[in-house]
Amino acid sequence: MTLAFSPCPNDTFIFDALVNGKIDTEGISFNVVLEDVQTLNEWARAGKLDISKISYGVLPLVLNEYKVLNSGGALGMGVGPLLISKGETKKAVKDMLIAIPGENTTAHMLFSLAYPDARNKQFLVFHEIEEAVLSGRVDAGVIIHENRFTYQDKGLSKIRDLGEYWEETVKVPIPLGGIIIRKDIDPALQCTIDKLIRKSLEYAFANYPQLPDYVQQHSQEMSEQVMRQHIDLYVNHYSLNLGDEGKKAVNKLLEVYQKLNNTSAVDASGIFVA
Repeated sequence: MTLAFSPCPNDTFIFDALVNGKIDTEGISFNVVLEDVQTLNEWARAGKLDISKISYGVLPLVLNEYKVLNSGGALGMGVGPLLISKGETKKAVKDMLIAIPGENTTAHMLFSLAYPDARNKQFLVFHEIEEAVLSGRVDAGVIIHENRFTYQDKGLSKIRDLGEYWEETVKVPIPLGGIIIRKDIDPALQCTIDKLIRKSLEYAFANYPQLPDYVQQHSQEMSEQVMRQHIDLYVNHYSLNLGDEGKKAVNKLLEVYQKLNNTSAVDASGIFVA
């Protein structure tokens, strides 16, 4: 089965034990693919993968073919994207050229919620955004992942914490990224995969703060401190199990998507693996 996730520390931390034989996988083997999340979003829309990490922002577009697993995702409070610029700016955000980390990302949805009149956007891979702001190619950018820990070191300034805006407005945790599985996979196997991802993360937590080689191998450009910040911020009890609160947050995101895109209501019945 194809299993795809990003090389970011939170994902490699979660899946390390599963893909590297540290737990019993009950006879299931995986063809592992590591890609940036925007690529994974596009592949999910094309139905290319069996199991994949996605931005929750693309979930409304893939519900015909996929369900959401309870384990392995990234939700929480204080974990949202940041809107940043180079120094002080007198322009209103609606008049700026804004770099966004992918069109179908949660970051784009949260930005659109906070700034519905801002329409001058450039979609870039997340790790290109800081440089685009620093070089002046764009006026501001929405940053995610490890960039939120390092942007100040590069002389960049925060305009707004988009996650805080979501929390104040919607009043649920921020659904950043989830793990989806094809609907046509046997339901019993879906549940087994869900259980294995949880066991993989439980193994990682049991051995933390030791950093697995797998995490370091795919994050060589990061300091160990940033790797740990990444894991500590994005991997939590929602990653073990969405639970009722996590599912409520995902359903709320589907409602926000409907309003922002002026679409008919998304059918959220049965979107989670039982």
